[in-house]
Amino acid sequence: MPFPHASEALSRFTVLDLTRVRSGPTCVRQLADWGANVVKIDALIEDSGGEQPGGPRRGSDFQNLHRNKRAMTLNLKDERGLAVFRRLAAKADVVVENFRPDVKKKLGIDYESLREINPRIVYGSISGFGQDGPYYKRPGFDQIAQGMGGLMSITGAPGEGPMRVGIPVADLTAGLFCAMGILTALLEREVSGKGQWVQTSLLQAQIFMLDFQAARWLMEKEVAKQAGNNHPTSIPTGVFKTSDGYINIATTGGRIWERCAQAIGAPELYSHPDYATAPARSKNRDALNAEIEKRTVAKSTETWVREFNDAGVPCGPIYAIDQMFEDAQVKHLGIAQDVPNDEDRHIRLVGQPVTLSRTPSKMVVRPPEFGEQTDEVLKEFGFAPDEIAELRRVKVV
Repeated sequence: MPFPHASEALSRFTVLDLTRVRSGPTCVRQLADWGANVVKIDALIEDSGGEQPGGPRRGSDFQNLHRNKRAMTLNLKDERGLAVFRRLAAKADVVVENFRPDVKKKLGIDYESLREINPRIVYGSISGFGQDGPYYKRPGFDQIAQGMGGLMSITGAPGEGPMRVGIPVADLTAGLFCAMGILTALLEREVSGKGQWVQTSLLQAQIFMLDFQAARWLMEKEVAKQAGNNHPTSIPTGVFKTSDGYINIATTGGRIWERCAQAIGAPELYSHPDYATAPARSKNRDALNAEIEKRTVAKSTETWVREFNDAGVPCGPIYAIDQMFEDAQVKHLGIAQDVPNDEDRHIRLVGQPVTLSRTPSKMVVRPPEFGEQTDEVLKEFGFAPDEIAELRRVKVV
């Protein structure tokens, strides 16, 4: 029975997934959700129990990272297992790994080794700090990258010390950038006929995500500081109390600030010399925020959302995650999607945030059980039944 593809967009590509934890699986999820034939290589190691760092296989985290894939077991610590992997790599389009840089070379499955077998291979690598350099052997974790990459120094309230972001942003963005690099390399391969090595790291991804805050230092030598819920440059922008909760208000430029002042019934604030210009509003930010909040506490969040939007002032409620999924626009976008499965299990996950008109991404296959499709995959790669039986007998698969 043919493996169902999540989309036709990448259905011609075969991907070998050697990743684990989060950054690597995030990368491969992008390829799987757009239809690539992804084979997750479950390491066959004594006492593994079919688990991996990141939680139980049927837990929400693993399920969200590994949908639309198949899985096979393979003992990469056995030379016979490595021989099987090299045979798979000879026919694959992409290999993705997030081993510590020295590990793959010791195993003989690094880019240089695999391109001798398959010059067209696109090899994606994610590490903590890069494939070489003074820190390349260090283990990398998201929070370490958030700290070293400058993000924690600008997150949180002033004077309260560094603060991590509530999601593993370095892991996630490194995965997304690696996927983008792989797709770029596949496009280039259509011209050159050659594969290449795609590299990124948690540290690089985190620094890139500093965006304008990094540019402020590089161009103007200005070191950004913590601003809490206040936007560092667009003022007034931040969180304001309402009668039943909080609201975000965002003003960008004098015209929207004028609309905001009128919407809260305080047009005099717009012409007040302390708030009339962007530099003045920046200097007197705290006083201005207090003046705005004197007005916003008088009405409910729902009322303010309606009134500000009617006035052309960007605003929005501040949801807990359960409230967010109940929002009418979120439901309309359909980003929460059910995953079909023969066990009739409840699997509802976050779908792709991008829509393609002809080749959309769908949830077509639940995350695989440990080594679930081992025999099926080996047959597709040309292994004979007696070869598969022997590999099982010697516990290579």
